[in-house]
Amino acid sequence: MSAAHHRFVIVDGHGIIYRAYHAFPPLSTTDGTLVNAVYGFSRILLTAIRNLEPEYLAVAFDHKAPTKRSETFKDYKANRPAMPDDLRPQIEIVKEVVSTLNIPQFEEAGVEADDLIGSITQELSENPTNQATIVTSDKDLLQLVDDEIHVWMPARGRGNGDQEFDPLAVQKLLGVAPQQIIDLKALMGDASDNIPGVKGIGKKTAQKLIVEYQSLDGVYQRVEQLVKNPNLSDPLIKGALLDKLVADKKNAYLSQQLATIDRHVKTDFSLEDCRVTAYDKEAAAKLFEKLQFDSLIGMLPKDEFEVGVQSALF
Repeated sequence: MSAAHHRFVIVDGHGIIYRAYHAFPPLSTTDGTLVNAVYGFSRILLTAIRNLEPEYLAVAFDHKAPTKRSETFKDYKANRPAMPDDLRPQIEIVKEVVSTLNIPQFEEAGVEADDLIGSITQELSENPTNQATIVTSDKDLLQLVDDEIHVWMPARGRGNGDQEFDPLAVQKLLGVAPQQIIDLKALMGDASDNIPGVKGIGKKTAQKLIVEYQSLDGVYQRVEQLVKNPNLSDPLIKGALLDKLVADKKNAYLSQQLATIDRHVKTDFSLEDCRVTAYDKEAAAKLFEKLQFDSLIGMLPKDEFEVGVQSALF
C-alpha cells in the first residue's frame, strides 16, 4: 500500500463484544461490576490500533430495534439465546470506552452493524485511494472482502493468531470467493442465524455446486434445464439432490436475501469525521483505573494515536 492510500479501520462492536465475553473469564471490579467483555473488547481494540495503525477509525454497533431481516423472515436468528443478563450492562461501558478514546460510533434503528459496515465500506471503496480493514469475529463479513477491503479477526482468548483475510485467504478458508459466500449460504443455510437454506444440503455439496455453477442463479439455471429435459444427465445434480433443489428453491432465494449484507444503507458517514485525532489520554487512563484494567493502560495510544501504514497488510 503506497503512502497515498488511506487506512480506514471499522470495528464490529457487538461482534467483538460477544467474542470478548465468551473468550475471557468473569472479571469483576472491587465493587462487583462485571467487566470481562469490556476488558476483552478494550484489549482487542487497542491491539487493532497498534497493529493496523489506522488513519481513520470507527465502531459500528447493532441497534436493539427489530431489523428488516426479522421483518422479512420472522424466524431470523430466532434460535439465538437472549443476551446474557450480565453482558447487557457492559455494552454501555464499552461505548464509554470508545467515546473516551474519541472514536466515532455508528448505530441505526432497524439496521444491523453488518449492513452499516457494508454500506460504509462500499462508500469508501468508491475512492481508489481508500483501503479498509474490518475488525470482527463474524465470518458473515467475509463476503465484503476484496482487494481494497480486508477483514482482521482477533485471536481467540488470550493467545496469538490474529488473522487477516484477503480474497485468497477467504477462498482457502471457505472454498469459494468472497462474493460467492451468500450463494453458498443460500444452499447450505446458517444455523447460527436460523437461515434455512435447502433442506438436506450441507457445506461440501453446496461448495461443489457453487464452484461448478458459479452462483445460485447458475445452479438453478441448470436445475431448470434438467427438469425440462429428463434425458439430460449431470454428474452433480441428480436423483435426490435434484429433488431437494426443486422442492426448496423458494427457501434458497430467501436464504440468499437474508445472507446478503446491505451495502446501500443511508448513513451520516464522513471519512474526514473519522480521522484519528488527539484524545484525552489522562481521562482514558482514569477510566481504565476505575475499571481496574491496569494491564491495558500501557497499551493506550499516544495522545494522537500511532498513525501510519504497514505495507505488508495490503
